[in-house]
Amino acid sequence: MIARASELFLPTLREPPADAEAASHQLLVRGGFIRQVGAGLWTFLPLGWRVHQNVVQIIREEINAIGGQEMLEPVLTPAELWKTSGRIGIPIVFKLKDRAGRDYVLPFSHEETMTFHARELQSYKQLPQVWYHFSTKERDEPRPRGGLLRVREFIMKDSYSFDRDEAGLDRSFEAHRGAYERIWERCGLEAYYVEAESGIMGGRESSGFMAPAESGENILVRCENGDYYADYDAARGIPRTPDFPDVLDRPDEIETPGVATIEALADFIAIDPAATSKAMPVMVGERPVLALIRGDDRLSEEKLVTVLGEAYRPMTDDEIRAVFGAGGGSLGPVAVTIDVVADEALREGQFVAGANRDGWHLRGVEAGRDYQPEFADIRQANAGDTCPLCGGKLLEEPAIELGHIFKLGTFYSLRFDATFLDEDGQEKPLVMGSYGIGPARTMAAIIEQHHDDKGIQWPASVAPYDVHVVVIPGMEEHAQSLADELSADGLEVLLDDRDARAGEKFADADLIGCPVRVTVGRKIAEDGTVDVRERAKGEDMAVSVGELVSTVREKLS
Repeated sequence: MIARASELFLPTLREPPADAEAASHQLLVRGGFIRQVGAGLWTFLPLGWRVHQNVVQIIREEINAIGGQEMLEPVLTPAELWKTSGRIGIPIVFKLKDRAGRDYVLPFSHEETMTFHARELQSYKQLPQVWYHFSTKERDEPRPRGGLLRVREFIMKDSYSFDRDEAGLDRSFEAHRGAYERIWERCGLEAYYVEAESGIMGGRESSGFMAPAESGENILVRCENGDYYADYDAARGIPRTPDFPDVLDRPDEIETPGVATIEALADFIAIDPAATSKAMPVMVGERPVLALIRGDDRLSEEKLVTVLGEAYRPMTDDEIRAVFGAGGGSLGPVAVTIDVVADEALREGQFVAGANRDGWHLRGVEAGRDYQPEFADIRQANAGDTCPLCGGKLLEEPAIELGHIFKLGTFYSLRFDATFLDEDGQEKPLVMGSYGIGPARTMAAIIEQHHDDKGIQWPASVAPYDVHVVVIPGMEEHAQSLADELSADGLEVLLDDRDARAGEKFADADLIGCPVRVTVGRKIAEDGTVDVRERAKGEDMAVSVGELVSTVREKLS
């Protein structure tokens, strides 16, 4: 196939958008791959859509190889399905009504719809099943950024496994893990399998895949010894031991006028911030819950959602006052009548906590003695924490989340009454998994790892075209002949036949980033050679016309 640049919609730019910080954002716009319609809304232009579909095809082949069956679910979804799952209240869900007043959502994932259809599975003899689709998703993202990295509308491959038991789910999960690792390898990506949080997706366990990238919107936490990798929200780290004050037999009340922050509290009573506790009051539906972490830590919202089993929101000032009888700066776990979820770091030692009385705190508050919490890991690990596996130091680096795989278990099947008749004659809920990849994010990650100051360096597996033929004026007939030979051999060719200066064509070729460039200049008439350049290496080599096809094939392999 030959595409002529003179006929393509290929609006390349010399300068990136003023708001573009990520390399992938800059180069996708400059190279004429995408254009912005609104905040977080992008059009894929012809070149960009070709790359997107190349990524899609790699994903499709690998999911088909593990037994995936492709289908397509609608984007417009009855809100009743999301009410059934309990996810209707999640803030990022777009909600709308039709002309008759019926409620709908525009989903960011399709667990509800897939489970709705899975109710037609009736017998263990029909299991396991793996269903998937490539579908448009919508997300009411409050802060779109980074081009394709954080958007409001995107296409996602989401697949769903349906098994009879946990052992079957484990097999489906591992099959997807292997498929994903092959996808990243075929896309030319350096990616790590990491611990992750299920969060608003539900279920008991999840893992992710992250690609290191300077402009990544996520943080990869890894051990300096290379034996532990985790997403920032899920990372487990062992914090330093606090410098505790003397042990008290019972909590001791101390007046702290005007003190409303941990920093102010630590300064006021001359104590290590790590020896204080920080109260985070939230509402889980209509149920108030107090999350408690160490004063020098940050709460992992994703971990807390996993522990609570559903989304939550911070309490309002009025709700805080009604539940605790005090303002937000003086809250603590002693003598409260609501559930308390305390971070594991608070399990041992005595901490300073709010007294639930404005302007007062308590010294010597001890979990188990003075309050009875549910313990869970809800803190965000920090760089410098100790690795939970080997005792090494944890490091942080920016990264892009490429994909996420979840062990949903029976979270959705129980809510939708999606059951099957097992071999023992018992009716049992389907055991589910969910597995997502964003092709557009994958494109962005590829660029973040494969570019230079001139433009993109696409791996051959996803490039918009295999070879970019640049024609020097006067050599059009020779170039057409060579392009025909390359195309006849099954290669996809971009023929730059525009009436433009050679320098402009070379700059665009570097910017667009096809893996091989062939320059047809005067040498073809003088000695029968053309210049062939691998985009990733940037060096020309003279190749005879008779050896051009085999040379290009070799460089693409």
